[in-house]
Amino acid sequence: MLKILTIVLVIFVVMACESPQEELPGPIHIVPIPLEMTVDKGYFQVGGNTVIHTVGADLGPVPGYVKEYFDGLTGKDLTIQYGESISKGYIKLELAGAVEGKEAYEISSSRKGVSVKASTAHGLFYGLQTIKQLVQQDSKGNYVIPAVMIKDAPRFGYRGMHLDVGRHFYPVDFIKKYIDLIALHKMNTFHWHLTEDQGWRIEIKKYPKLTEIGAYRKETVVGHASNSKAYDGIPYGGFYTQQQVKEIVKYAGDRFITVLPEIEMPGHSQAVLAAYPEFACKPGPYEVATTWGVMKDVLCPTEETFSFLQDVLTEVMALFPSEYIHIGADECPKDRWKESQYAQDLVKREGLKDEHELQSYFVRRIEKFLNANDRKLVGWDEILEGGLSPNATVMSWRGEKGGIEAAKQGHEVIMSPTTYCYFDYYQADPETEELSIGGFLPVEKVYGYEPIPAELDTDQAKYILGGQGNVWTEYMKTSKRVEYMALPRMSALAEVLWSPGDKKDYNHFVERMGSFRKHLDAMEVNYARHIFQD
Repeated sequence: MLKILTIVLVIFVVMACESPQEELPGPIHIVPIPLEMTVDKGYFQVGGNTVIHTVGADLGPVPGYVKEYFDGLTGKDLTIQYGESISKGYIKLELAGAVEGKEAYEISSSRKGVSVKASTAHGLFYGLQTIKQLVQQDSKGNYVIPAVMIKDAPRFGYRGMHLDVGRHFYPVDFIKKYIDLIALHKMNTFHWHLTEDQGWRIEIKKYPKLTEIGAYRKETVVGHASNSKAYDGIPYGGFYTQQQVKEIVKYAGDRFITVLPEIEMPGHSQAVLAAYPEFACKPGPYEVATTWGVMKDVLCPTEETFSFLQDVLTEVMALFPSEYIHIGADECPKDRWKESQYAQDLVKREGLKDEHELQSYFVRRIEKFLNANDRKLVGWDEILEGGLSPNATVMSWRGEKGGIEAAKQGHEVIMSPTTYCYFDYYQADPETEELSIGGFLPVEKVYGYEPIPAELDTDQAKYILGGQGNVWTEYMKTSKRVEYMALPRMSALAEVLWSPGDKKDYNHFVERMGSFRKHLDAMEVNYARHIFQD
């Protein structure tokens, strides 16, 4: 009898040691919400003896990221173990071909450990972003991961955030922070708007005056450009060296983010003309723009201009491995082309109907060059005017009409309409907010966006690659202001682009954001707090 009691006691002790003694400290909240998740009882406690176990040869930087994160939590130096299996106390990272999709991942956790499976390191990286949100701290200060089963994959292949550094310039450290925020949200593209009327921000070695002259304006308009004639009298500017660009591109690549560079043409080019007036349709001099808006002076479609642009794009392509190159091509007034004898002769010689077709000719010339260098062209939806280039991808910003038209023509589309995706718009009562460009776009409206228009049938809908949030910075002088305007609207769009449409629930999203914000706090992000009950 005593022997039986002893065995029972031993079993009880073992069970007591392996089973949790208290409920989870809080609810399980993940943004963007996963495709599938089931929750079991119990949790895994992370400690100094936890081993990061890797299976597979191409895990890239992911094991290092896992170690860095959990070392920071535990204050310990966790071990990374390759190959050999362990029975408990593990965080296992495994490349498994059975997980379909390069960005998909699966997580299974129990009191013994946590397993993350994916077919690529990219998928494992997204699994880590979810694990960060699973981690909770119990009443004793221990870090625990609840027992869950998660299967997750994105709805759209293109999930992007844009940043305009032409109107205002931000340091390299902030660009990296912005990339970290994109990664945290499981987005995969950083659209870097590098050139504008108000400043050229990328070093081009063959044309040094682009940054010597074009990167600096003598002053900046004060107040809203629509009704202000006041200027601050303070010179402003800056640019990224090619070495800094390489550093940022690598930083993004290590986080599985593609950097999509944008070099504006033929409009939004006054900074170019200030540096090289010979590419204009009329004699200069020109100066880098000091106010916001659309400028009438644009690049003239001469052979010299095309040679210049090909030289610039050659250096850009050497810096950015992106399959796509964005050329803008939006908001190009035709006044100077109408006045230019050269442009009018070109219209006649090429059999073009008008200046809109001349812009299409311009875009096709650039696309042909990019295609010859194994790159694809992306442009704002104005590239539809005058006829769309053969292989161009349309970024639809003036509502959804351009995207619908392009998809019906069988062209790839990235949805980014002002009505849902322009994060320079006010997100609360303008009377209580700092000056912005205008408009009104609260978080709830962003969250309610559906990127596939009802007008498209199933075959046409496949051309919608995804969507993107845009941050135009006329009225964002500081990086803190960018953070305030971008977040949490970025979080809402991330869920729109990642999660199944039928899983969306705004009230539940706001509830989950109450937990997610701790990650923003840890990164010292100056996010807007309108959706929180602070």
